[in-house]
Amino acid sequence: MTLSHKTRKRLSLLILVIALPLYIVVVVNILALFDRPPFWVELGIYILLGIIWALPLKAVFRGVGQPDPDAVEHDNARGR
Repeated sequence: MTLSHKTRKRLSLLILVIALPLYIVVVVNILALFDRPPFWVELGIYILLGIIWALPLKAVFRGVGQPDPDAVEHDNARGR
């Protein structure tokens, strides 16, 4: 199932505004349950978890910043 460009834009906005902050709160609270590791280990954990969240969502974010490929170009109608 392929998502339209407009759907991917809306879904990516929803993910970035709601799901990502929720993910951050959950990760920080889970890591707070354990003893604090050395700084470099903790930094590595946060970097790894900061990358992992985006991997399954790569298809949603791909091409979102580009113009809609299915949109009708209005530049030709304006005489450009």
